[in-house]
Amino acid sequence: FFAIVKCFLRRILIFLRRAVLYFGFMKNSREILTSVLKTTQMGQIGIRSVLDTSMRPGLRKALESQLREYDSIETEAHSIATQRGWDMDELDPSVRLWSNLMTRMKLNGRNTDSKIADMMIQGNTKGMIKGLKTLHQFGQQDEQINTLSQKLLDCENANIRQMQGYL
Repeated sequence: FFAIVKCFLRRILIFLRRAVLYFGFMKNSREILTSVLKTTQMGQIGIRSVLDTSMRPGLRKALESQLREYDSIETEAHSIATQRGWDMDELDPSVRLWSNLMTRMKLNGRNTDSKIADMMIQGNTKGMIKGLKTLHQFGQQDEQINTLSQKLLDCENANIRQMQGYL
């Protein structure tokens, strides 16, 4: 009898360990995906806040391309969340207002192309730092989310390189 109980308890313990690992994994994956989602939303907000400003056509074209890339990554993040039945936390609406106010303050004066490029580089750098911290904090256990996270990091790196020519 005791052998049966011992075997049963051992199996329950194994099951609980696996459940903890599984749900911990889900939480970590969800946190990483939330970070990707919010970073893409912040990138879109930053770009949209400067698009009504006068700038060189090449810079405008580059920003519109970056906006489409952020939108694509955001759409993919939402798709993954939907497939998994997750409700995702989105950026607070006040962030958009704050971003627009800060943009107006920073773009006051001349040489707006350089100022816009500088702001975009700063934003992309912050996004990369946040993404790398999140990956280091939660680990890289989910291939689909890691791939999307890496896609965002590559996008931000490319955005920085693209904006350097406008400084």
